Amino acid sequence: MAVWAKKARSEKEPEDGGGGRRRRGGLGWAAGLSVIIVLLAVGGYALFQGARPYLHGSGCEVTASAGKMPLDLEQAANAATIAAVAFRKRLPERAVVIAYATAIQESHIRNLEGGDRDSVGMFQQRPSQGWGTPDKLRDPVISTSKFFDALVQVQGYVDHDLHIAAQEVQKSADGEAYAQHEDEGTLLAAAFTGREPGTARCWYPPDEQTGSRRPEALREMRRAFGSRLQVGGPGPLTAGAPSRPDSWNSVKAASTREGWAVAAWAMAHAQVYGLTEVRYAGKHWQSEAGHDGWTTDPDAPKDTVIIK
Repeated sequence: MAVWAKKARSEKEPEDGGGGRRRRGGLGWAAGLSVIIVLLAVGGYALFQGARPYLHGSGCEVTASAGKMPLDLEQAANAATIAAVAFRKRLPERAVVIAYATAIQESHIRNLEGGDRDSVGMFQQRPSQGWGTPDKLRDPVISTSKFFDALVQVQGYVDHDLHIAAQEVQKSADGEAYAQHEDEGTLLAAAFTGREPGTARCWYPPDEQTGSRRPEALREMRRAFGSRLQVGGPGPLTAGAPSRPDSWNSVKAASTREGWAVAAWAMAHAQVYGLTEVRYAGKHWQSEAGHDGWTTDPDAPKDTVIIK
């Protein structure tokens, strides 16, 4: 009996030992697979992060309390300019809403080379009707300024129905058409006049980033907002000065709301002038992550807009 027991144990042991090796081998294979999966996940994430700035293409979006509105880069830049000129002229937000609704109807807020008969620019103003020369009317700052100069001549325009005020300026064939864009105009005004801070964002892929022309951007900004904007910082400001991408400039506005309008203007014009960062009032926008919009930045100053 003892011999049989010994033999039984002897015959059973190799089977147990083989099973143990198979279990160890299985564990090793599972561990290796886990490592491969982790490496693939890490590599995939790194690849995604590298490709992410390219995936969204280019564009802009306003997301305010009244809703959302997509824009392209040109539309956003022109919208920011309209708000800037309103600040220079110290006009109420209602004037900006009227201007936006008019520009949406006339040109979709684009600076058109031509249009019906001799109409040109964002507001499709006609040189033959005394608005000015075509080259001046294709300048967004000048055409917006001319629109507002005409609007303030409309007595009580702030209290008029939007389409009535706009038609008094435009004298178009169908003045009631402006009314359909009032909600869109209100949405844009909330974002670009700074009433709802950080609600406009723009983005574009890195391969569309242009060379830095910050001095030129700051001069254009002051042309739109007015010379009362105080621009400082170590970056050069004089005409023809070479830009220093590693440097920065600061812009001090008359109010927090105007400061946000300045920040939105810089963001909307970033691709054109090669700007890479805008920081203001605890928020930060970066061209390389523009689709993320304005992210938290505790060090962003409340009294000046920092532009790189």
